[in-house]
Amino acid sequence: MSTTSPTRPRLGAQPKPDLSVTFAGLKFKNPVIAASGTFSYGVEFEDVVTLDKLGGFVVKGLSREPMPGNPPPRLFETAAGMLNSIGLQNIGVEAFITEKLPHLRKLKGVNVIANVFGNSREDYEVVIRALNQADGIAAYELNVSCPNTKRGGIAFGTDSGMLMELVAMCKSAARRPLIVKLSPNVTSIGMMARAAADAGADAISLVNTFTAMAIDAETRKPRIATVTGGLSGPAIKPIALRMVYEASHSVDVPVIGIGGISTAVDIIEFILAGAAAVEVGTANYWDPCATEKLVDALESWCFEHSIEKITDLIGGLITE
Repeated sequence: MSTTSPTRPRLGAQPKPDLSVTFAGLKFKNPVIAASGTFSYGVEFEDVVTLDKLGGFVVKGLSREPMPGNPPPRLFETAAGMLNSIGLQNIGVEAFITEKLPHLRKLKGVNVIANVFGNSREDYEVVIRALNQADGIAAYELNVSCPNTKRGGIAFGTDSGMLMELVAMCKSAARRPLIVKLSPNVTSIGMMARAAADAGADAISLVNTFTAMAIDAETRKPRIATVTGGLSGPAIKPIALRMVYEASHSVDVPVIGIGGISTAVDIIEFILAGAAAVEVGTANYWDPCATEKLVDALESWCFEHSIEKITDLIGGLITE
């Protein structure tokens, strides 16, 4: 799918659409945020994307210590998306603070969000407390799809009790707004959203990738080394849209929609379903300029449909 924006109409006497959104105490110039894991640490995209044109971006997940990630192959293109098992490869929180963050501080008007993960509650706390001491970060996003090694490997985000314990601890430690990124691999996304909100989340983002797999019929081997991985891209959009709708009707905190977004209309659909903003992920793989183009396309769509404020559309789905 193409993310190329249409020719922008001349605004003339009609006011320029107001794309700004505010949630979790933060103001975003527009609701387009680049998703974690697809935008590296942001600085790697500055030669092709005007970073301060975005509402924000979420850096690659940060762990207590550097991680090499999973062995290859760890990416496979599916019919309408992508399967990945990167394994949360990253340079570690301390290297991020010293090597990447000084450059990010120079950006003006764009919110830099740090994605945080770990294999124990203590891991999350160590990363958050390290980031607390650094300037240039607007908020934290918790990746709760990681296995809790102290609880037999079950993911934090699939057990409401563990989720509440983790969120409450991180909220207590954090000096910035806390966004919780939910896993879709659960029975009730509404229940998990409520658990995160009740434990103190300032906002929730969803969805993370769906557990999936691909097989090479000729070799009879899995397409990626870890056998299963996370499915993302346009294929998951209808399910993600439904989950965002359910979550937004289950909690009072803001919801950030994620899943297969590649056009301005996709963004509008997520906002109508109840999202206050969106994160764009897989589209960055086939077009590194996707996020910037989507900002232009969204402005054009709002102008063409006489939308003065994008916030007027939040939760505006008509079901009767």
